[in-house]
Amino acid sequence: MIKVGIIGAGRIGKVHITSIATRVAEARVKTVADPFLTPETEVWAKSMGVEHTTKDYHEIMNDPEISAVLICSSTDTHSQISLEAIRAGKHVFCEKPVDHDVKKIMEVIKALEGTGLKYQVGFNRRFDHNFEALQKTVAGGNVGKPEIIKITSRDPEPPSPEYVKVSGGIFLDMTIHDFDMVRFLAGCDAEEIYVQSANLVDPAIGQAGDVDTAIVTLKMQNGALAVIDNSRRAAYGYDQRAEVFGSLGMASVSNDSQSSVQLSNSDGVTEEKPLFFFLERYMDAYGKEITEFINAIVNNRETPLNIEDGLKPVLMGLAAKKSCQEHRPVSIAEIISEEGL
Repeated sequence: MIKVGIIGAGRIGKVHITSIATRVAEARVKTVADPFLTPETEVWAKSMGVEHTTKDYHEIMNDPEISAVLICSSTDTHSQISLEAIRAGKHVFCEKPVDHDVKKIMEVIKALEGTGLKYQVGFNRRFDHNFEALQKTVAGGNVGKPEIIKITSRDPEPPSPEYVKVSGGIFLDMTIHDFDMVRFLAGCDAEEIYVQSANLVDPAIGQAGDVDTAIVTLKMQNGALAVIDNSRRAAYGYDQRAEVFGSLGMASVSNDSQSSVQLSNSDGVTEEKPLFFFLERYMDAYGKEITEFINAIVNNRETPLNIEDGLKPVLMGLAAKKSCQEHRPVSIAEIISEEGL
C-alpha cells in the first residue's frame, strides 16, 4: 500500500483525493496539507478516508511512512516543493507547470538525477478517452504520415483579471495543455512557433497584460504543421476538439456531452451542448493519470509523463509569448539558447 501526501486542498487537490479514495486500490491518502485549510475541508477529507490534515506541508516531508507526494498547491510553489520532496526521498506527482522559470525546472531535473524516484507532471488531457484513442489511432499508422494537426481549445468563461496577473499568461497557463497535446499527437517536438493574438473577450485581460484569443501555428520535427486555436470564452461550453490529417486519411475527436441524443424535427436538428466545465470533461482523465503514477511506483516502471515532458511545453509557451510580443516566428532552439540549455 502506497501512502500518499497531498499538498494543496483546493479544487485540484480535492479531485485527486477523490480519485485515490474511489479508484486507486494500491494507494491511500495519509495526510493532506494546506495553509488555508478550513474546518469544512478537514471534515470532507476525513470523510474520504484521509487520516490526517495539517496546515504545514513539512509534516508530509518528515513522515517516513509517506512515499509519494502530490503537489497541488499554487504554481509558484511547485518547483520548490518538488525539490524538498526529492530531497526527502519521495516520489512526486506535480500539477502543471513545474515552473514558469526554466532554470527552476532544470534544478528539479538535476535533483532527480540518480535518485530512482518517479516524477510525473499533471498533463491530464493525455488520459482523456477521446485524445487517448486519437493518439493510438495516429501512432498505429491509420492516417499515414501526419501532415496537419488541428487543436481547438476554448474555455467556457474567462478567468478574472486577478488570476490572469499571476497565471503566467495564456500561453503558460491555458495553451500549455495544447502544447503538450500537439507533442502527444505528433509523436515529436515542435521546431518553430508563430502566434497571432488579440483581446476580444474581456478588455480587463488586456489591461492585465495578457491576450484572450490566439491562433498558434507550429512546425513539428516530423514535418507536420499544426494549428492551435484558443479563446477564453465559448458561450456554448467547454470546447475541446482535435484532428490529425495525414497521407492516408484523417482522424478526429469531438466534444463530450451529457448524451449523444440528437433531435430532428421541423424546427431543425439540435443536440446537447458540450460539457461546460473542465472537471466534468476530464474527471475520468484525472483518475487515470493518478492510477498510472501509482502503478509506476508499484511496478517500478517509467511514468507516462516525466520531468522532460514538463519542461518542453514551457519552452513552447515561452516561444509563443515571444512571438506574440515581437510579431514573428520563434524557434524552440532560440529559446533553448536564451535559457542557456
